Amino acid sequence: MNKQKLIGPFKQLLTMNVLPLKGALSDSQLQIIENGGLLVSEEKIVATGLYESLKKDHPKAEMFELKGDHVCLPGFIDAHTHICFGGSRANDYALRNSGKSYLEIAKAGGGIWDTVTQTRLASKEQLTISTIKLANRHLKNGTTTLEVKSGYGLTVAEELKMLQAIQDANALLKTDLVPTCLAAHMLPKDYDGNEVAYLEEISTLLFPKLKEQQLTNRIDAFVEESAFSVAQITPYFSKAKEMGFNITVHADQFTTGGSQVAVDFNAISADHLEASTEKEIELLAKSNTIATALPGASIGLGCNFTPARKLLDAGATLAIASDHNPGSAPMGDLLTQATILGTFEKLTNAEVLAGITVRAAAALNLNDRGKLTEGQLADFNLFHTDNYQEILYNQGNLKPCMVWKKGELVFNKHKA
Repeated sequence: MNKQKLIGPFKQLLTMNVLPLKGALSDSQLQIIENGGLLVSEEKIVATGLYESLKKDHPKAEMFELKGDHVCLPGFIDAHTHICFGGSRANDYALRNSGKSYLEIAKAGGGIWDTVTQTRLASKEQLTISTIKLANRHLKNGTTTLEVKSGYGLTVAEELKMLQAIQDANALLKTDLVPTCLAAHMLPKDYDGNEVAYLEEISTLLFPKLKEQQLTNRIDAFVEESAFSVAQITPYFSKAKEMGFNITVHADQFTTGGSQVAVDFNAISADHLEASTEKEIELLAKSNTIATALPGASIGLGCNFTPARKLLDAGATLAIASDHNPGSAPMGDLLTQATILGTFEKLTNAEVLAGITVRAAAALNLNDRGKLTEGQLADFNLFHTDNYQEILYNQGNLKPCMVWKKGELVFNKHKA
């Protein structure tokens, strides 16, 4: 029999269980166990319940007994990041805040192409190291699962380099990285051909290698006037679906169209959505595609937030992710960004917390995490407080004091 471990007591244990996947949530729907505990074995949760009852029923379990008040939440899941990259775009940020437009910055040598250039100059080993560094920063802030995109290589060889670096980083991390191929990020400036030719080349030459090397089962694309149109991306996604890849879409960031593509291809998620109108909101609400808000991009660019309240009220599933990237979303603090989104969009605590746990898990098609119940991964965060409401009330300033990943204590603020 595997050795069991009992962790607790928690002043409050929020399981995030029994919540509907779609639509608005009230705080009264949260399942909260007072003076609760978690019984874990190896990587998974065996039982949740009252700490004293679990202690009595499992006397041979190894005890990890807490002193003081703690609130326990599932480990956070960040379903959209770009943390594998080379260089910095601090100059872009300064220029943008001084009034320069995106086009002006790009013409001056900034923008996505600047990061592409610097990422191509970096070795696979350098990208692995930088990805590990940023993933560990997220882990200390409570994010135990992290999606990571390519998209700064924009050639077959360079996209493979990025995804191999993400794979290598994942092998060395406690955090779980979920890789996504974003080769359709923009048309490379040095590509001798048009968008159609580029997408055909990527889908023909890169997709089979992704399968052969088991680098990812997820394909993303930026559907936007400045990137790829609906017509251009349709055969690309068709090829991806034929080969068994899951689809996710950068949709409706500046103009609409991406949400329709996402729904048409039964994409797992449509991300951004800052430009979504009532039409797109209704479209997503009636679909199984998860709407993923990226408040970090809104903060970084100084633009509108995703219409999260309207999406939830219409019946959509809302996940919240950081979009951590060197250009538009350099903050990379999921809890802070989710709290800010909640303030501006008037989201309940339940909606915010679900958006970075159980609903974020669904945005990555993961059914083994995001809630604390029997059979789920033992990924959870502890906060030094007696009331879970304090976590969002402190607007990201109250960080986890302990982070557990697969039943292992991987961060302890008191020993950091």
